[in-house]
Amino acid sequence: MELPQLPELMGLSLLLGLLALMATAAVARGWLRAEEETSSRSAGQKANGLPLDKSLRSKKQKQHQRVRKEKPQQHNFTHRLLAAALKSHSGNISCMDFSSNGKYLATCADDRTVRIWSTKDFLQREHRSMRANVELDHATLVRFSPDCRAFIVWLANGDTLRVFKMTKREDGGYTFTATPEDFPKKHKASIINIGIADTGKFIMTASSDTTILIWNLKGHVLSTINTNQMNNTHAAISPCSRFVASCGFTPDVKVWEVCFGKKGDFQEVVRAFELKGHSAAVHFFAFSNDSRRMASVSKDGTWKLWDTDVEYKKQQDPYLLRTGCFEEASTMPCRLALSPDAQVLALASGSSIHLYNTRRGEKEECFEQVHGECITDLSFDITGRLLASCGDRAVRLFHNTPGHRAVVEEMQGLLKRASNESTRQRLQQQLTQAQEALRSLGALKK
Repeated sequence: MELPQLPELMGLSLLLGLLALMATAAVARGWLRAEEETSSRSAGQKANGLPLDKSLRSKKQKQHQRVRKEKPQQHNFTHRLLAAALKSHSGNISCMDFSSNGKYLATCADDRTVRIWSTKDFLQREHRSMRANVELDHATLVRFSPDCRAFIVWLANGDTLRVFKMTKREDGGYTFTATPEDFPKKHKASIINIGIADTGKFIMTASSDTTILIWNLKGHVLSTINTNQMNNTHAAISPCSRFVASCGFTPDVKVWEVCFGKKGDFQEVVRAFELKGHSAAVHFFAFSNDSRRMASVSKDGTWKLWDTDVEYKKQQDPYLLRTGCFEEASTMPCRLALSPDAQVLALASGSSIHLYNTRRGEKEECFEQVHGECITDLSFDITGRLLASCGDRAVRLFHNTPGHRAVVEEMQGLLKRASNESTRQRLQQQLTQAQEALRSLGALKK
């Protein structure tokens, strides 16, 4: 067999080697170019503070999201008469209620919790509270039962009442347990208020149309009231548990008596009396602790104090005791609270609170921008020494200096007429206590 010639083999080998070198060089150039691009991109990212890889990028995104979810800054408020601020809620507080024994304050917020505060801690540095969780919903209204062993809430999404029982633990705390079934849905419009009679005989719910329902404690409707006021703005049960009242678009406050038999069985709801005298829609009203006085505030720019200790069955009408001016009521909705002894009227409009002496009709204190949102609830404690308000994530408590001044005025007047030495001593002791309270608050008038 004839072999190829040597020069031809050498030429073929050189050609193949050259092609291999060219291919290797091309691959190397592409790799270098890719490396340069990656390096320049990384350098640009470093210069701009951008993450270098996916894990760092996702971490940064999570951190950014975390910053977005941070709570808004708590509204700051200071005043010489501010006694305390309760700040455990993470959502805006919509309602609060003092227990009948004066030991607790219940608050509910859109953070899906109800908190129970101990009133004896109000003037201390730390304010303890117990938390009850509202599962899969949140409460907009809350009310204690008369025996302070339970409370009811109105559910925002469920549109119904839920009952929570309070069971005391060995450590002094409470366990909160919701009853297995909520009340049936009956209202067709949004709820404006709920209440439990101090006798424990019935529950009231009122909606923004013209409906008030009277329930027994088991969730059965006893009676339906049509207020015929175009719409309801407020409704409440009197502290004596005899009456249910409402106000709305019409310029009056209507009052009904809820009647029970001697054996405690429900009988009927009958019209009792009306508060007539305003010339425009009534925003709000309140009872004194003994139900013998009522106060109302209207869109006509006035507030009124009434004597409701009347025999309405003999056609006796309530007496108008005092009319005061409150211009803010003519331009925006407002709410009020009447001190237990009816000596002081608190009016809230927007985020401000105004305190009036009901004897003279004069404004004595004004707290402006108390909350970061509009005030949603306003209430005196059962002693009348403190006024509580809510509207953002805090409850703020104020010393009731107009109440102490009213006691001073009343005791001084009674002392002039007292003929009995023991009576004089008792009146003088009450006068001294009120004066000392004002002096400690720097509010004693010279």
